[in-house]
Amino acid sequence: MTGAMLSAYNARGLSTGGVSLRMQKKPLPESRMPELPPRILLGPGPSNAEPRVLRAMMSPVIGYLDPDFMLVLDEVSELLKVVFQTDESITMALSGTGSAGMEAGINSLLEPGDTAILCVCGFFGERMADMAARVGADLVVLRSDWGTPFPAEMLEAELKRRSGVKLVATVHAETSTGVLQPLGDISRLAREYDALFMVDAVTSLGGTAVTVDDLGIDYCYSATQKCIGCPPGLSPAALSLRSHETVRGRKHKPASWYLDLALIANYWGEHVYHHTAPVSMILGLREGLRMVLEEGLEARYARHARTAAALRAGLEALGLDLVVADAHRLDQITPVWIPDGVDDQQVREALLRRHNIEIGRGLGQFSGKVWRVGLMGASSRLENVMALLAALEEILPEAGFEVGAGAGVAAASKALTTSGPTA
Repeated sequence: MTGAMLSAYNARGLSTGGVSLRMQKKPLPESRMPELPPRILLGPGPSNAEPRVLRAMMSPVIGYLDPDFMLVLDEVSELLKVVFQTDESITMALSGTGSAGMEAGINSLLEPGDTAILCVCGFFGERMADMAARVGADLVVLRSDWGTPFPAEMLEAELKRRSGVKLVATVHAETSTGVLQPLGDISRLAREYDALFMVDAVTSLGGTAVTVDDLGIDYCYSATQKCIGCPPGLSPAALSLRSHETVRGRKHKPASWYLDLALIANYWGEHVYHHTAPVSMILGLREGLRMVLEEGLEARYARHARTAAALRAGLEALGLDLVVADAHRLDQITPVWIPDGVDDQQVREALLRRHNIEIGRGLGQFSGKVWRVGLMGASSRLENVMALLAALEEILPEAGFEVGAGAGVAAASKALTTSGPTA
């Protein structure tokens, strides 16, 4: 078509190939949110991303099979070995959030009819059970009270009643309840009964010790957006050699090709093409892992513990009741009971709109009953604790719950003097 003809068609609003040229010139729809506001992310995730990570993600994009990118994959795998504390497992990062890591494990390790025992004491244990039911597993869901750890003796009693259990699974850091689950006895029982042991470490990796080799964990998965200080989008994972052989020796291929752990392991280990890897996300993960190890694992765990202790002291000084008993509290997530008569959404909305602070609402059994405060990775900072407590001192009286002026900040400061300096 000549330029003159194109002008004539455009002027008359006629079409070329069935598409109106006049329609092609319509203005873009107006964006209702052209630029996102800054937030202090103190909910259950994501946490704030480290600036170094965001800069790394702005590196040039190269091919996912480029030989130089293969060196990056190898480096990330080695860094993950250190953070997962494993010499024996295959370490990789799955393309997807923590739920992708969960589903990859369920889909790859279980075949229809396999017996799996899930130790559930919160919302994300229930999600694991939902996924296992979908693959046709012979599913045994053991449920215990929310807000307390799962009792290993319940698992032991069930294992004594059954034979041929293929998988035992649990959540290390239950984000919905703020409970840190002891893993030693559950791991021992899984080994004793020759079952694979799968652990959700979405909220713990990088903020609490996850010792894959010492605990004999066969499959452990996490997420980048919590304690590692990256945006959401990848699920770091550690796959034992035993579980790798289990996946490779299946009678039938996993229902999910995309989340087949054997195929993903081939890409990370042998660099065999599987799918288009998210290059920029992996570059960000590399930087996040380097920051974790530059700080030092023990120092990082201690930082999370100190900021959590300051937060708890401040919240209790405001008259708020903590959900979890001291011995089982998770440093990354602190749930508190919402006081009677206080509007859940009103308080969270005031924090968000007036102070740019996000905290989390309750899930499942705790919906409408608790607030969940997260201190993870780059968000686990003293200044964030103080900002939240000061904001609550202002907002809670407006919601009908009186608090002492400055009480929360003072209590947090006092707690820090007894626990040492923090970042």
